[in-house]
Amino acid sequence: MKRQLPLLYTVCPGFYHSDLYKYFILLATFLAYLSFHASRKPITIVKAQLHHNCSSDHHEHPNTNDTTWCDWKPFDKDNYKQLFSILDSGFLVAYAISMFFSGFIAERSNLRIFLFFGMFASGVFTILFGIGYSLNIHVFTYYFLIQTINGIVQSSGWPGVVTLVANWFGEGRRGLIMGIWNSHTSLGNITGSLLAAAFVTSDWMLSFVLPGVLIITVGFLVLISVATHPKDLNLTDDQENEGLLNQEEPIEETTSLGSSHESSTRISSNHEAISFCKALMIPGVIPFSFCLFFSKLVNYTFLFWLPYYLASAFNLDAKESGDYSTIFDVGGILGGITAGAFSDSTGSHSVVCAVMLVFGCIMLFIFQSTAAISAGFMSFMLFITGLFVNGPYALITTAVSADLGSNNALQGNSAALATVTAIIDGCGSLGAALGPYLVGFIDISKSWDGVFIMLLVCNIMALTCLSGCILKDLRRICR
Repeated sequence: MKRQLPLLYTVCPGFYHSDLYKYFILLATFLAYLSFHASRKPITIVKAQLHHNCSSDHHEHPNTNDTTWCDWKPFDKDNYKQLFSILDSGFLVAYAISMFFSGFIAERSNLRIFLFFGMFASGVFTILFGIGYSLNIHVFTYYFLIQTINGIVQSSGWPGVVTLVANWFGEGRRGLIMGIWNSHTSLGNITGSLLAAAFVTSDWMLSFVLPGVLIITVGFLVLISVATHPKDLNLTDDQENEGLLNQEEPIEETTSLGSSHESSTRISSNHEAISFCKALMIPGVIPFSFCLFFSKLVNYTFLFWLPYYLASAFNLDAKESGDYSTIFDVGGILGGITAGAFSDSTGSHSVVCAVMLVFGCIMLFIFQSTAAISAGFMSFMLFITGLFVNGPYALITTAVSADLGSNNALQGNSAALATVTAIIDGCGSLGAALGPYLVGFIDISKSWDGVFIMLLVCNIMALTCLSGCILKDLRRICR
């Protein structure tokens, strides 16, 4: 098979054969997914500007009692919450459905080209949403189609970056390392929030254009620099297997990830694409997929509605609510790292997820009940809630997916990882689509209690989905 090398290889081939290049892969994939999340964030910030109480607007306004005169049509009517929910769901449903196909395509294509195309297209459609401001577009169908198509192309991101990391780094204690690497999600949210909030009250077109330009720029970096697999560089097996993640001894496989030697079909080729059905047969894939469905529902409800909640519940303007929402993401960074570290030390992903889900239920209740005490206390609760809400989600999408995708039954088949990752994250993305959609149909005009009850129930359901894995791991730990 003909090697497909990036343009930078012709300029600096020595860089690709050094240990430093492995760390560059971590950095490149980190920046890539950071930019994906940064480009998803503007709509969550701009919501508070598209519809707000115009009597509090600082710009000159006509002498009228109309409190929606400054809102952006068509979001100036009473059904604005439903329209926001449909926008969110258009993106997330398209993302979730496309995710299952993205893993299939990623296994069978050049990952560098695949990832670049997804990043470039994501940037274009993010910018097109913002251009609606400068072109004075007030047709809801325009914004819905932009969001839906953006969801399709953004599904290329996660299977692409996870498979690249798996290609370059061996197995081992992945929890802490991938927990740190997975901070790109929260840092992307923070970056997107700050960029969007800086212009949301003056020119919200720039709130979309800047994140769009960011992801296109990083996409070109990936295109010219990333080698998709060590074999493309003709590295020896010894060179290929040396890496950050296998500097430690691999942990003993837990029962929650399966005693897969007898129960799963083995694959003879190390780089043979795996079928959807064979991926589902891997022990642990189904329970963790359903757990992620509910966990990601909670996480993405915060992602898409937290700025609006802060604006409406605490009388903040769009910029202030956007800035405060980043505290939740800072807590999410620590949550992912903490979950990974404890997963490594206990050898059990399911038990760590269970503990964090239980504390997440407690934090949701406390946050809703006490956050209004003061701005400082609200900030503290945002941080702690973000920690426990993001922890299980981050652990499942990184270390759990990587361990399941490199299950012993696959005999090191790294090509299978894209399919396993797509199944788990695709199932989670269906939950992510459902949560923000439901919020739009819950009466939040007087109270957000209904939303928080929904989030609490979903955390309990996520815990229930892992009950079998948790019991097996607890028996193993007790022995």
